[in-house]
Amino acid sequence: MTALSPGSTIGIMGGGQLGRMLAMAAAQLGYRCHIYAPAGDNVACDVAADATIAAYDDLEALKRFATACDVITFEFENVPVLPLKTIARDVPIHPPIKALEIGQDRVEEKEFVRKLGGKTADFAVARSEIEVEDAVAVVGTPAILKTIRMGYDGKGQIRVSAKSELASAWRRAGSQPLIAEAMVEFDAEFSVILVRGADGEIRYWDSTRNAHEDGILATSTLPAGPLIESQQVAARKMAAAVARALDYVGVFTAEFFASAEGPLFNEIAPRVHNSGHWTIEGAETSQFENHIRAICGLPLGSTATVAERVEMQNLIGKDGERFIQLLGDPAANVHLYGKAEARPGRKIGHVTRLYR
Repeated sequence: MTALSPGSTIGIMGGGQLGRMLAMAAAQLGYRCHIYAPAGDNVACDVAADATIAAYDDLEALKRFATACDVITFEFENVPVLPLKTIARDVPIHPPIKALEIGQDRVEEKEFVRKLGGKTADFAVARSEIEVEDAVAVVGTPAILKTIRMGYDGKGQIRVSAKSELASAWRRAGSQPLIAEAMVEFDAEFSVILVRGADGEIRYWDSTRNAHEDGILATSTLPAGPLIESQQVAARKMAAAVARALDYVGVFTAEFFASAEGPLFNEIAPRVHNSGHWTIEGAETSQFENHIRAICGLPLGSTATVAERVEMQNLIGKDGERFIQLLGDPAANVHLYGKAEARPGRKIGHVTRLYR
């Protein structure tokens, strides 16, 4: 892969905060970014050189967008795959479309990881309402029902503990195909975030301990603790196997549960990840800069942590109203995403604190 020269244009599918931070990292390296996203509060457009506002399945708009770009990436894993395939012959797309396909389907995702030797929670599939009871019988109760597609930040997830809850759970999930997962006992959640270059080189950031509230990441902290640290090597091996099998280029995230049985795979995110936001200040090279380096064919930067302790806290909903107070804290590195509305459950920004 020939390195892209500064001044080249990087297309980013998706207009959210991840695209915003990717565009800022790209600008620092001398690249222009062109955002493609449907109409909405596209905060990435505020810091990009150009934007196309159109539906993801608008083939004419997609083709014009592709013509204007030297490479295309994405910040949102639910970009429809079929339209992307129409432009894949015209412009390089990193990470590969196959990573999107797998990341969009919870069943395919778990089966793919299992074939590579990874461990997951027990699961069964219910593609109709009548199959829900059988699927839950396979994994037992309590169980968690998840929509097979379009679920993130706790969306499309319903916990059930009794047979009487199953019919309402199907309706609450939007009457769409579900995966029933056994509830697993674990001590902590963590993620492996790696970057893989076009030449196959892989580098890892330290794994944080991740705490969630209402299905949304609340905090990521380092050091992650002895249990996670003891399982980090095995989890990295699993994440790297997935990345290699996909011939992946860019930043890749795999989420795990730290359990008595070892690391249990939860899900992948074929993109930069919320639990890696701490790397902007806390690592020698952030996940955003290394993603740009990888997809542009540049040498990867060091992923070493630069502080003894790191804490990243998401600002969700009304948390963003505390920005003046936060800016008065000399230890706080405040990132606000410029979103127009602070709805409940919406990520408005994040704060990172380093302790040396």
